[in-house]
Amino acid sequence: MSTSAGAPGTGLALANPWAMVPPLGNLDAYISAVNRLPLLSPEEEQDCARKLRDHNDLEAAGRLVLSHLRLVVSVSRKYLGYGLPHGDLIQEGNIGLMKAVKRFDPDQGVRLVSYALHWIRAEIHEYILRNWRMVKVATTKAQRKLFFNLRSMKQGFKDEADAPTHRDTLTDAQIEVMARELNVKREEVIEMETRMAGGDVLLDPAPNDDGEEGFGPIAYLTDMSHEPTAVLESQQRDQLATDGIAAALEQLDPRSRRIVEQRWLRVNDDGSGGMTLHELAAEYGVSAERIRQIEAAAMKKMKKALSAYA
Repeated sequence: MSTSAGAPGTGLALANPWAMVPPLGNLDAYISAVNRLPLLSPEEEQDCARKLRDHNDLEAAGRLVLSHLRLVVSVSRKYLGYGLPHGDLIQEGNIGLMKAVKRFDPDQGVRLVSYALHWIRAEIHEYILRNWRMVKVATTKAQRKLFFNLRSMKQGFKDEADAPTHRDTLTDAQIEVMARELNVKREEVIEMETRMAGGDVLLDPAPNDDGEEGFGPIAYLTDMSHEPTAVLESQQRDQLATDGIAAALEQLDPRSRRIVEQRWLRVNDDGSGGMTLHELAAEYGVSAERIRQIEAAAMKKMKKALSAYA
C-alpha cells in the first residue's frame, strides 16, 4: 500500500495515517519518524477536531494524534530519571494524547497542544506510580505533587550550591523550603527523599552473560515450607527415618542389626559416634574386615527393604 504525506504545514494525506510511524520496539527510528511528521496549522487542527466531534471521523483523529506524537516524546524525556523504559513512557503518554484528542473541544479557544499536555502528563504519572515500586510511594494529592517535584527541586538546590561542597542529601533549610512550597509536612519530604534515594532491586533477575540464572532476593524470600511437593517429601523423609528404618532393621539377624546400630544409629553423650570396626571385631572375636563385610551386606539388605517400604 502506498502512502504519501503532505509537506509540513499542509497536513497529512494518508489512507492509513499510522503507516508512517514505526513500532516502538525500534525507539530511535520511532523518534526520528515522529519528529519528521508534519504539524497541523491552527485552521487544519480546527477542521480535524470538528470532523471528529461532529462526524466521528477517525482519519481526522489520526491526523490530530500523529501531529502531536513529538510532544509526547518531549514530555516523556523529563521522566527518564525514574528508571523506567523510555518506550513505555512514550506509550503511556500516547494513551494520554489519544484521550485528549477524544475529549478536545475546538470551540474552547485553545490549541490542542495546551489541552493535551495535562492528559499526557497524567497518564505518565499514573504509570510511574504503578510501576516505579511495588509499594505505593504517593497516595494523596500532596504526596503525588511531592513525588514529581522533589527530584527537580533537589536538582535546583544542586545548581545553586558549589560542586565541591554540595551534599547529596537535603539540608534542614532545604527541607523547610520544599515543605513550604509544596504544602506538605517536613516529615513527608524526608520520607519521600529516603524512598526515592533507595535503589530498586530485581526480585527475579535476568540471566547473566553466561546464560546462567542470576541470583536475587527471590531465591531466599520464597517460602517453600508450605509448598505441597515439599510437604510430601518432608513427610516421606520423616516416615522413612522412623518407621522405614525400624522395618528394615527387623529384616536383619541380631548380629548384623547390632553392628548397624552401633556403627550408624548410636550417638554417645559427648556427641561422638558408636563403636569402631576394631571394637566390634574384638567383641565378636573376628577380624575388622569381617565386621566390615557383615556391615556392607546388612546395609545392602536394608536399602532393599527401604525401597520396598517407600
